[in-house]
Amino acid sequence: MENLMIGPKGLIKKQEFVRIIIQSMHALGYRKSAVCLEAESGISCKSVDFESLESHILNANWDDCIGALNKLKGLSDETRASALFVVLKQFLLECLSRGEDALALEVLRKQVAGLRMGKEKVHNLAVGLLFLKELGSNKIDNGIIQEFRKRMIIDLENVLPPPITLPERRLEHLVEMAVSAQVDNCTYHTSDAITLYEDHHCGRDHFPRETVQILTNHKNEVWFVQFSNNGKYLASSSCDCTAIIWKVLETGKVTQKHTLKSHQNPVSFVAWSPDDTMLLTCGNMEVLKLWDVETGICKHTYGNDGFIVTSCAWFPDSKRLVCGSSDPEKGIYMWDSEGNDIKAWKGVRMPKVSDIAVTPDGQHLISIFSDKEIHILNLQTNAERVISEQHSITSLSVSGDNKFFIVNLNSQEIHMWDVAGKWVKPWKYEGHMQQKYVIRSCFGGLNSRFIASGSEDSQVYVWNQLSSYPIEILSGHLMTVNCVSWNPRRPQMLASASDDQTIRIWGPNCF
Repeated sequence: MENLMIGPKGLIKKQEFVRIIIQSMHALGYRKSAVCLEAESGISCKSVDFESLESHILNANWDDCIGALNKLKGLSDETRASALFVVLKQFLLECLSRGEDALALEVLRKQVAGLRMGKEKVHNLAVGLLFLKELGSNKIDNGIIQEFRKRMIIDLENVLPPPITLPERRLEHLVEMAVSAQVDNCTYHTSDAITLYEDHHCGRDHFPRETVQILTNHKNEVWFVQFSNNGKYLASSSCDCTAIIWKVLETGKVTQKHTLKSHQNPVSFVAWSPDDTMLLTCGNMEVLKLWDVETGICKHTYGNDGFIVTSCAWFPDSKRLVCGSSDPEKGIYMWDSEGNDIKAWKGVRMPKVSDIAVTPDGQHLISIFSDKEIHILNLQTNAERVISEQHSITSLSVSGDNKFFIVNLNSQEIHMWDVAGKWVKPWKYEGHMQQKYVIRSCFGGLNSRFIASGSEDSQVYVWNQLSSYPIEILSGHLMTVNCVSWNPRRPQMLASASDDQTIRIWGPNCF
């Protein structure tokens, strides 16, 4: 039975398979069925070694329990010491409950100290036992002692490795791994409708690769486009010195809501407040303006004619914002939504800021300095990390889960880095064209699974995060595609902005 293999490929040991099924039935509350399966199969959920340990513990055969632990094969010294510590801790408690203080002290000094678990851990155990003694641990009745032993058995299960014990909910973990592997291998993953009854696969027909609408309201090149956080709006900005707020209807059709006219120069950048009630617009080499989304009224202007804004970002509270300037003496400014100064990073040595972002959790401020340097500032600890790229960076975008960010380089590559700083090298994506202009990319799809970017060859490129080469190249625009944005609430909706003065909305061909 132990060596009998099952499964289409003969990769599964039958005994292990049945054992984790029994464990799963217990975890799901089907205890009678679990007992029946154990009886019918002759396989126990618990190993012979652990059943022996359990018996010794419940019967207070401490010497036999310790002896059995010392005889177990395949344990590291650290694991064996941790298991013995669990057992001796219970033994000490029971010694105190019987008034055997001298024996407890001897075990603590000789056996527990000899495990080399660390002075602090041993000290904490001694203090805890002393505290229990002062509370009257000698009055603990037998029922409570039995409960402590059962809890101790659970602690021991968490310490000892397979096959002596089974990791908790092992079958569920294996099934989730299988589902995750199928999702990772699903190139066009756009649906969370996953079932265990069949292998998961999303068809290409449900991917946003067809033009479903063309927006022509701008009168000049469209430089920027971004969906709101709730996916109900779209904002665009143009060389025609305006920005437009669009409404995304339930049907998926996009209609114009407001035209924002106040800038004297082309509008190069927009940013939605996290609560989607306000919109920031950056004039090219100009001031920053704050707009009310519902009314389309300009609420505030930040800076003056001498303040050159390059980019801006919100903090998650929708009350604070930061902006970067290409003027080193201006640096980075933090304001509240009422226009009050909060903080500034500036000075003669401050490099120019070409792009800026705040992670959605508000913990990190990411800036592009002097074209080629990425500065990541932890706003809680003030710890700073610098990443140097070999080529000029034109744009920055952060994933919705706070884990990653991407930068577009004029070397015709997109690099993805992790915010935590564990990666030595970035993931690289290539295939699009970018040498002369500012091209912006974005994360999108379910769980930010995809990366999309504009391109100087008038096309939109889309990558699966796990592939360095595009899975789709979307044609339709007539000139350079400057910016793309994926609807965060509609994984099948993508927008692109182009020098051909249009915005294209992309969806599946069954849209």
